[in-house]
Amino acid sequence: MLITKNIKMADVIHTNYFTLSVLNRFGIELGFADKSVSEVCNQYQVDVAFFLEIVNTFVDKDYFPKKHLQTFSVKLITDYLQKTHHYYHQVKVPEIESLIEQMVNSCYTQKETLVLLKKFFTDYKLELINHTHREEQIVFPYTLALEQVYSSEKPDSSLLKVLETYSIDIFQNEHDNIEEKLFDLKNIIIKYLPQPKDSKLCNKLLYELFNLEQDISDHSRIEEKVLVPKVREMEKEINKRFFKN
Repeated sequence: MLITKNIKMADVIHTNYFTLSVLNRFGIELGFADKSVSEVCNQYQVDVAFFLEIVNTFVDKDYFPKKHLQTFSVKLITDYLQKTHHYYHQVKVPEIESLIEQMVNSCYTQKETLVLLKKFFTDYKLELINHTHREEQIVFPYTLALEQVYSSEKPDSSLLKVLETYSIDIFQNEHDNIEEKLFDLKNIIIKYLPQPKDSKLCNKLLYELFNLEQDISDHSRIEEKVLVPKVREMEKEINKRFFKN
């Protein structure tokens, strides 16, 4: 079932509760009564078409209209990607850290193992921070500058110089797979971690790790299948127009 603009926003959440995180990234708050997707998006000044494309990729894993997504502006795409970064750092990572801390504090016999687990996730957190920092400090400013040049007949020379020092292919070659360590962490818990006193904490931790892994996978898919091809085509056009020699 695809989400359309006339469906009640409450039914979107009932269809797949993972969409709660999508609403959060668009700044949409609960309490929208029986308003439709279109009505709620208009209320929060959210692009309805873009919201539908993103939310449908969460509802149906086989749904991925990359050609349609590529019709949206680079700014719209990068704004969403940045909000996703914020969601990871401000919501998901602290939740997981809290669960690990609770497991460490409630355990008496396996504390050393859990402390190692905590260190493993702390190392992963630093890797995630470095990954998103590189995108926000280098990649996104580049793609936004590129869009500015693409939309201009006489772009500023300083912007053109930026385009001579970087390309989206550099980003793609350096784009590391940050889901792999999450998979390793899950495996350690599933295969080797002795059950803590409160097994519910362990199960909840695993659930959150699976959730984060899938979310990051979807995030990477938008970067690699939407942003990269769109930017690459813009680079080709700009090279034809401004770098003919």
